[in-house]
Amino acid sequence: MPPKRKNKVAEYSKKPDSLRISLKELAAHLGLSPTSLSIVLNDAPSASAIPQETKNRILEAAEKFNYRPNYFARSLRAQRSFTLGVIVPELSDGYSAMVLNGVEASLSKEGFFYLTASHLHRDDLLEHHPKMLLERQVEGIIAVDTPIRFHSNLPIVSVSGHDEIQGVTNVVLNHHHAAELGMGHLFTLGHRQIAFIKGQDFSSDTKVRWETIAIAANKRGIKLDKTLITQLEGDIPSPEIGYIAVQKLLSNKKPFTALFAFNDISAIGAIRALQESGLRVPEDVSVLGFDDIYAAEFHNPALTTIRQPLFEMGSLAAQTLLKRLAADQTDDAEIPQTLTVEPKLIVRQSTAQAKKFKAVKK
Repeated sequence: MPPKRKNKVAEYSKKPDSLRISLKELAAHLGLSPTSLSIVLNDAPSASAIPQETKNRILEAAEKFNYRPNYFARSLRAQRSFTLGVIVPELSDGYSAMVLNGVEASLSKEGFFYLTASHLHRDDLLEHHPKMLLERQVEGIIAVDTPIRFHSNLPIVSVSGHDEIQGVTNVVLNHHHAAELGMGHLFTLGHRQIAFIKGQDFSSDTKVRWETIAIAANKRGIKLDKTLITQLEGDIPSPEIGYIAVQKLLSNKKPFTALFAFNDISAIGAIRALQESGLRVPEDVSVLGFDDIYAAEFHNPALTTIRQPLFEMGSLAAQTLLKRLAADQTDDAEIPQTLTVEPKLIVRQSTAQAKKFKAVKK
C-alpha cells in the first residue's frame, strides 16, 4: 500500500508564522486558477466579474493560510517598484507629520509603499536625497514644503509649492482666503495694534502668506508697524523659535493687543513668552496661530488658528501622484498644475475682544 500523501496546504494553517503558502498552492487548494486569485487579492478592476461567493472563498482561504503576496515578484513581473519617495524638511509633531499621515492613508489603500527623507534645510541633502530616492527606483516623488532643485522624468507633486515647473503639480492653500479669515477675525474683535511673526526665509509659504496678510491688513486700514513685525529664525521645529521672536517684539516696548503667528508651533512659544512677561492670553493679548496641528486644541489656552487641511493635502498629493502614474503621458493635461484647498477659521480660547475697542460687525 503506497504511503499516504501529506496535505501540504493544511500545514500552513497549523504553522502560519513559520510557513508561507504560495499563490499557486493556494489556487490548487481552492480549485481555481492563480490568475483568478491574483485578480481578487489585488482588487483589480476585473474582479467585478467574479462572483461574490468565490471572492469570499479566496479571501477567507488567504487569511486562514496566512497568504502574503510576493511584492518582489510582483515588481519584477510588472517592472515597477510600487514605491514612492517623500521629501520633507524634518519629522516633527507638526506640519510634516500631519501631511505624511495623509500621504500614508492614501498609499496604503492602493498597495504602495513610500520612502521618507528629511533634508533639514541643508543644501547638500536637498541635492542628495532626490538622487538617493531615484536610485531606489521610486515611481514618483512628493515634496513637502521643499524646493524642487532636481530634474527628473518622474511625476512630482509639491505640497505648498508655488513655483510653476513643468511636470510638477502643486497642492497649495488658498492663502488669500486664509489671510482674510485671520485678519477679519482680529479686526472684528476690535484689534488694531497687531503684531506679526513672519516665517523663516526657507519656508515655501513665508512670502505668499505675508503678502496676503499685508493685503488683508491694508484693506482694513491697519498699518503694518515695523516695530511690531518679527521673523522666525533657526530651523528647529520647536516652540522655542516663537518664544525668542516674541521676546524681541517685547523688547521694542511697543504695545499690541493681538499677535498673528506664522504657525501654531511659533504661536505656542509666543504664548509662553507673553505669559512670562506678565501678559495674559487672551485678556491682554490675543494670539492667532496657523495650521491647526494636533496640539493646538489641547494647549492652554486652546489655540485659535487658521486650519490648513494638512492631512487632506497629503492625501490629495498621494492620490494625484497615483493618478498620474496610472494615466498615459498624454493624459497628464487632465490634472491641473495647481490644486487649491481651502482654509477654515477655528476659534478657541486664545483670542478675545480687544480691551480698548468694541467688537464690530463683519
